[in-house]
Amino acid sequence: MSPRRAMLMAAASLGGAGAVLLSGQAYLHVKGRVARVLIDRACAAYLADGLVHRPWSWADTHPIARLEVPRLGVREVVLSGATGPTLAFGLGHVSGTALPAAPGNCAIAAHRDRWGAFLRDLRLGDDLVLSTPAGAQRYRVAGLQVVPKGAVEVLAPSAGRRLTLITCYPFSGLLRSPWRFVVTCDEETVAAEPAISRTGSPSRGSRRDREPSWSPASPPGTPDRRSRGRALP
Repeated sequence: MSPRRAMLMAAASLGGAGAVLLSGQAYLHVKGRVARVLIDRACAAYLADGLVHRPWSWADTHPIARLEVPRLGVREVVLSGATGPTLAFGLGHVSGTALPAAPGNCAIAAHRDRWGAFLRDLRLGDDLVLSTPAGAQRYRVAGLQVVPKGAVEVLAPSAGRRLTLITCYPFSGLLRSPWRFVVTCDEETVAAEPAISRTGSPSRGSRRDREPSWSPASPPGTPDRRSRGRALP
């Protein structure tokens, strides 16, 4: 085989591989857009009649609420369950915690690089709106903290309505992380003074200034021993 022919065949092979990759990316993009439309429609139907509406017939999840952050222009659907497949399509309700609109601590998880990316921009005092067929409930951000993955105490039941939002930390990370960024929100009807846990010190100013800092009591790489065997989403 001549060198010229070999080069042409190599170029054709590379071009074919590139086309396959591009077509695969295009397929995933279209699939994501279609899934989003179907999930939004299912959520609208659920908020209207309170019945279970699966976004597609074989879906193992369904909308149970809608979460909004007016200051950030965020409007996301909350799906049942916080499994891997569910979190690929949106926010997921952590099983075993209070359901949206019910008294207690309602925990919601999300991936840091997609649906949960807005958590890094939340500030103390921000308003959130959680909508269900029962109506809209307003919450206010009361705490920001970074905790070990095993700190399941953030899921503990609460006397009043509480919203706990969870995602991986740091936000710029690409690999699996043993840390979680947790946002605690109290219902606005409950008087609560915004506070920051010992593990965080967000303040007004730049994003860097608002990100939690580590306390000497819990440096990176030393999760609490009590958390072994248990983990947050």
